[in-house]
Amino acid sequence: MKIDSAIEEQFEQMGDNHISTSEDTPLRENAFDLSDNEKITKIKENVTQILETLGLDLTDDSLKGTPNRVAKMFVNEIFSGLHPDKKPKSSTFDNKYKYGEMLVEKNITLYSTCEHHLLPIVGRAHVAYISNGNVVGLSKMNRIVDYFAKRPQVQERLNIQIVRELQKVLNTEDVACIIDAKHLCVNSRGIRDIESSTVTAEYGGKFKEEATRREFLNFIKLETKF
Repeated sequence: MKIDSAIEEQFEQMGDNHISTSEDTPLRENAFDLSDNEKITKIKENVTQILETLGLDLTDDSLKGTPNRVAKMFVNEIFSGLHPDKKPKSSTFDNKYKYGEMLVEKNITLYSTCEHHLLPIVGRAHVAYISNGNVVGLSKMNRIVDYFAKRPQVQERLNIQIVRELQKVLNTEDVACIIDAKHLCVNSRGIRDIESSTVTAEYGGKFKEEATRREFLNFIKLETKF
């Protein structure tokens, strides 16, 4: 299928402008009709075609296993967050000790993939909530970040998805998330600015109030010492 050059340029500009169409990851209705193994088989074939088109000799010992490795990585690792069955189970507990202040989990390591160029996004997420009676295990916050990161993403959407999920799990609007990340689509191609990073935030409930938001930001600035 031939793509008009003007339309192709429009697609390129959309990618560079970081446009996202929805807070939900765009998935087809039949996204999970194929099993993981069937997806790996098809992706392996497609990666083989791409590498051969680029002129690579896939009989070389270093390259012959690449299509299979890439296919397994896509399905089982870096895009595993697409499948709802992989969503972490987030059990909550009664806040029996009546802790009513802000809880912050900061510097959560984040690895994701830019959906416009399929290049890595690497950074940190800082997540906070104020309990209204429920608390969640600390590691579950990391797992929720990791789950939504493991899919083709736009950073703004990732922020929203993390907050929406924790709001649902904790049954409170008082959730916030800040992400500071480097996008290799900026750092390694295009403008090739290796120093810049992207910061996004999503605030819910009390975090929309200036005093609460400022407290959250001050927590993030604290130096963690061991």
